Amino acid sequence: MYPGTHAQTTPDKPAYIMAGSGETVTYRQLDERSNRCAQLFRSLGLRTGDAIALCLENHPRFLEITWAAQRSGLYYTPISSRLTAAEAEYIVADCGAKIFITSAYKRDLADELAAKLTTLHGRFMIDGTTAGFESYEAAVAVQPATAVVDESEGQDMLYSSGTTGRPKGVKFALKGDPIGTPPALLQLMKFLYGTDETTRYLSPAPLYHAAPLRFCMSVHRLGGTAVIMDKFDPPDYLRLVELHHITHSQLVPTMFVRMLKLPDETRRQFNLSTLRVAIHAAAPCPIQVKEQMIDWWGPILFEYYAGTEGNGFTAITSEEWLAHKGSVGRALLGEIHIVGDDGEELPQGEIGTIYFGAGPAFEYHNDPAKTAGSRNAQGWSTLGDIGYVDAEGYLYLTDRKANMIISGGVNIYPQEAENVLINHPKVADVAVFGVPNADLGEEVKAVVQPISMTDAGPALAQELMEFCQQRLARFKCPRSIDFEAELPRHPTGKLYKRLLKDRYWQGHATRIV
Repeated sequence: MYPGTHAQTTPDKPAYIMAGSGETVTYRQLDERSNRCAQLFRSLGLRTGDAIALCLENHPRFLEITWAAQRSGLYYTPISSRLTAAEAEYIVADCGAKIFITSAYKRDLADELAAKLTTLHGRFMIDGTTAGFESYEAAVAVQPATAVVDESEGQDMLYSSGTTGRPKGVKFALKGDPIGTPPALLQLMKFLYGTDETTRYLSPAPLYHAAPLRFCMSVHRLGGTAVIMDKFDPPDYLRLVELHHITHSQLVPTMFVRMLKLPDETRRQFNLSTLRVAIHAAAPCPIQVKEQMIDWWGPILFEYYAGTEGNGFTAITSEEWLAHKGSVGRALLGEIHIVGDDGEELPQGEIGTIYFGAGPAFEYHNDPAKTAGSRNAQGWSTLGDIGYVDAEGYLYLTDRKANMIISGGVNIYPQEAENVLINHPKVADVAVFGVPNADLGEEVKAVVQPISMTDAGPALAQELMEFCQQRLARFKCPRSIDFEAELPRHPTGKLYKRLLKDRYWQGHATRIV
């Protein structure tokens, strides 16, 4: 189950379509191009278990490169195209990449990196060249379009987006499986979402993130078609669903919020009847937002909770969610354990750190301390999230442990206030976190991205604080609100809350987290 199979059976079928330009890559083209790229890797001395890194926008050649590494037994690390040169340099070095590939779109980054990435076997640029980089197109053009003789399944090694600290690579051991061996995710996609060769999958997020990359490549294993957006735009997303008769898609809650705030006439303009499965994950979805989405799209929302680490997986359908509002589902992979600060497992209904037992093993590359810190004495592993389980085994998330506010000795989970404030009609995005308070240690602060910056000011701040206090205990609500034209949110939906929080803690020797 991989593109080479479909290149034989349905060679002219689109493997993927670039939504912006309309460029279509067939299965024959994907197979031949990924073969040429794999041959390039071998010609430069890379063997099974070696690593490459790439830093690209959602480019038409992105997936041929990841498939080339996948089919030649390599580790491949896509790097966020939003990172600085110093951050990218760190990841290239840390993952042990022997080849680095970027594009002319990232020329400024490449120019900064050229003098620093001096020990690699090759540095390539797509759509042009710059000092220190060879033409990717020229390098692959001279390679044969046949498969390398020692094909085997490779593995992505993805780095966390660094929302709470320096990125860490998540590494799984290579098993030496023959190419075409289906991964566990593929079975889940078929079982949960009915994905098959008829699937038309709309991907609105950056391919360097775990879910978009893995889901698109899984669609290719099944012989379906992926439609890839350059970036998410609410009306354009709806237009593409109608245009391409999309059957499946994956989004994040901030995308729901932005679509729900479109004018009614815009939302009614498009025919979404082909859409059978709308998957969402990556961040907790406020209850009111999900209720509105189900009212609009019907019971086609499927939520899951998992991480790049792959140590566990929960899932929930719309029907289940309506009976367990706020839940992210029951475990399909791994066993859920809720653990208190004393390391003891907590009973149903009590909030603690979420651990998974009996799940797949992983490690944080080059960081045994972080790997050890993700385990407990029982060998269970955690992503650092906080939540509880109800009597029927449904998991509910409350926050990430690193985001917890300790105010006057009371633990406050900012996700609660965020879920309230995002539903205010004048709020486009919101971040809630702790800031210094001489008496309490920390106090609750909100930074809001309003629908219109002309609304920003003391009157709206007071309105929002009162709005929150009407729905939550006062101690959970912001004591003050600041406004920003745009919050530093990753396109995958994750918020770089650390960048906001750092401003308020400057000059403090210690920080309560």
